[in-house]
Amino acid sequence: MIETHIPQRYATNPAQIPGMTTQDLRDTYLIPDVFVPGEIRLTYTHHDRIVLGGAVPAGEVLELGGYPEIRSDYFLEHREVGIINVGGTGTVTADGEVYTLVKGACLYLGRGIRSVSFADASDGTGAQFYLFSAPAHTAYPAALVSPGEGTVRELGDQLTSNRRTLNQYIHENGVKSCQIVMGVTELHPGSMWNTMPAHTHDRRTECYLYFDLPEDARVIHLMGEREETRHLVIADRQAVISPSWSLHSGVGTSAYSFIWAMAGENQAFDDMDAAPVTDLR
Repeated sequence: MIETHIPQRYATNPAQIPGMTTQDLRDTYLIPDVFVPGEIRLTYTHHDRIVLGGAVPAGEVLELGGYPEIRSDYFLEHREVGIINVGGTGTVTADGEVYTLVKGACLYLGRGIRSVSFADASDGTGAQFYLFSAPAHTAYPAALVSPGEGTVRELGDQLTSNRRTLNQYIHENGVKSCQIVMGVTELHPGSMWNTMPAHTHDRRTECYLYFDLPEDARVIHLMGEREETRHLVIADRQAVISPSWSLHSGVGTSAYSFIWAMAGENQAFDDMDAAPVTDLR
């Protein structure tokens, strides 16, 4: 099934946070049902005009079409998209070109590609494609990156429970895009913090997809301003929208992986403003 409309999340500002209940926060920033078997399910956030969601073929072929919310005849008429597979092996067909994505592989598709479809591989292991899309002003070539073939950075320390391997796929020194920056971070066993100190980057919206989290585990995701923090409790394969003004950091009850993806003013990965833990309230 393919939805003919994209639910919208409107832009928010920091002054709204103090008056929000837990349910208000979840309704505004959390996307709980990213992967639904047999569906392409998307969400449109007015923060930097990002569209994110999942495609789960479940034995069918799913076609990514146009939507009235983006006023396009086809999805990539004015957009670009980064796709990362978090399930079994699957294929993405873009204007007749077939790309095979194993788990953790990243595919970039640029503006102007008219036909995009998703399917499971012949072994039927159940692909789950995560999509992150932003408006694009020009076209860049499609590119497929296998796990571990991006720019790999080892960060953190086991002593502070944030030893992690970061794979940068779409970024200024890797796969070229108009504004998407995207990659995967895998926490080492025994590590739970995805980043610390928390940070903001007031020039870009960032979205996280948490995955490879045990069913009975959760991530406590920090958000809000440093003087007015809030948190969301997030389960496996759920996504969270982090506006440019909101800090973001998370700690899990188990190790996990997450996809980070950004769009906005620039593509400099290290353009971030740290929020030292001593400043948090």
